[in-house]
Amino acid sequence: MAVHAEGIVAIVIFYLLILGVGIWAAWKNKNSGVSEGQDRSETIMVGGRDIGLFVGGFTMTATWVGGGYINGTAEYVYLPDFGLAWAQAPFGYALSLVVGGLFFAKPMRSRGYVTMLDPFQQIYGKRMGGLLFIPALMGEIFWSAAILSALGATLSVIVDIDINMSVVISALIAIFYTLVGGLYSVAYTDVVQLFCIFLGLWVSVPFALSNPAVSSISVTAKEAVYQTPWLGKIDSADTWMWIDNFCLLMLGGIPWQVYFQRVLSASSATYAQVLSFLAAAGCLVMAVPSVLIGAIGASTDWNQTTYGAIPPKEKDQSDMILPIVLQHLCPPWISFFGLGAVSAAVMSSADSSILSASSMFARNIYQLAFRQSATDREIVWVMRITIFVFGALATAMALLTGTVYGLWYLSSDLVYVIIFPQLLSVLFIKGTNTYGSVAGYVFGLLLRIGGGEPYLKLPPFIYYPGWVQQEKIHHLTGDVEYFIQQRFPFKTVSMLASFLGNVAFSYLLKYLFESGNLSHKYDFMDAVVSKHSKEIMDKTTLVSSDNIILSEMAPVKTRLSNSLAGTFTNTEALSDDEESSPESLNNDHE
Repeated sequence: MAVHAEGIVAIVIFYLLILGVGIWAAWKNKNSGVSEGQDRSETIMVGGRDIGLFVGGFTMTATWVGGGYINGTAEYVYLPDFGLAWAQAPFGYALSLVVGGLFFAKPMRSRGYVTMLDPFQQIYGKRMGGLLFIPALMGEIFWSAAILSALGATLSVIVDIDINMSVVISALIAIFYTLVGGLYSVAYTDVVQLFCIFLGLWVSVPFALSNPAVSSISVTAKEAVYQTPWLGKIDSADTWMWIDNFCLLMLGGIPWQVYFQRVLSASSATYAQVLSFLAAAGCLVMAVPSVLIGAIGASTDWNQTTYGAIPPKEKDQSDMILPIVLQHLCPPWISFFGLGAVSAAVMSSADSSILSASSMFARNIYQLAFRQSATDREIVWVMRITIFVFGALATAMALLTGTVYGLWYLSSDLVYVIIFPQLLSVLFIKGTNTYGSVAGYVFGLLLRIGGGEPYLKLPPFIYYPGWVQQEKIHHLTGDVEYFIQQRFPFKTVSMLASFLGNVAFSYLLKYLFESGNLSHKYDFMDAVVSKHSKEIMDKTTLVSSDNIILSEMAPVKTRLSNSLAGTFTNTEALSDDEESSPESLNNDHE
């Protein structure tokens, strides 16, 4: 396949557009937040907490709508054994935004946190915060790697250029504008990204539908023409597995820093909720062209196209059905416009994960766990370095490991099984402590890893009820691979066990220490009888003054101080007297 000049031109135009918007956003907002006394590092992480409805709605939608989302939705609709019934991402992620908006956005935003890990470190201490950082970081890095991997596959369909080179260039562009502008660049490029996807796909769909090789998708929805109907069906044996996966998307889509980054940058708690609901609608709207393209792929006689007689599913290219449909069923300029838009969008969706990972590292690991006296300038530099390091790591994984999707699946499971129940406990269950948190972490990890992961060829050591051995045939090589499929909803059960373990062990240890059955000297985590015990259990704040309370619904403009205690102070909940003003409080700590 030759290098297509039109394809290269389309990609270059879209890439320059996104790079230009990223740099413009950084320049436009270079002084935002600083005038109100907000630190530069916090401005990079959550903007000036002034993201409005228009940009906010787009950037919140782009939390999930990126390259993986549109390619994956089209792939599942196309796959003969799955179909639309198994394309759960659009409804799953839309519902996750609704649930996040209803229950999680308001308490997180109104307490003035800067990252998702803040409440964990506040209640469970810095060491537990560090432990919870691991699955959160893995999720963000593997998600970025999966996105860049999808980008390489998309580009290989358009132009016959070195995939490695194209992925590296794409990653460098995303890293560059994220370095320069932080959250503002990410948010404004998200607006362009969604316009690109929307225009690129909707322009292509009518041409693909009217191609003579394509049968009517309303017929192929219910009748087998070239393959089984694309509406798909859920066998009764697979019902629990379907429910498990749906819960994973709906509840496991909440505890991500990419989501809370948008929530915490909203100008108020109510705005954060409204943005979540807008984004839920956006997720569904953006999935429509992907579903149609998957249906078109399932309704095509590939023998009549330039693709060849063997359909994509028999060449193990189902995951590339969206670029294949655009390439072979649309006129050249239309297909290049669509593919250029999609590849630019894919490139743009890697940025927020990289920013999220570096935000959590710079604030929760570097500043709060190791260097509480770090200056703002120092934290900004730590962020810049980690944006580059995490970006390079994701790029390397996308290019070097063939199992990047398996790693992403497993890490997103760990976010659901470990971080979601911890977030539930820390926000809504009064009295949980570090001991319960560790117990919940271990329960969730063991039960999930015990179920195995076929994508990573990780065999199970816990065989849940209803397991079956399945075989997978590789069409190109003819190899047969056997794997264990767990039909029991073990991911959701692991999550519930983690949650109940956290609550049970927290109350058990609290009772044992406070009743004197266990000597106070064994409280090695300082979680129950330490000097902060009263605040940890009753006030959910690390500030030691009795007259400071963390009002749950007060609007917040936080002020970062140089100590862990001052970090979580809700300054608007302070009384006006001189003794407890934010300035004197910070001076006391310093």
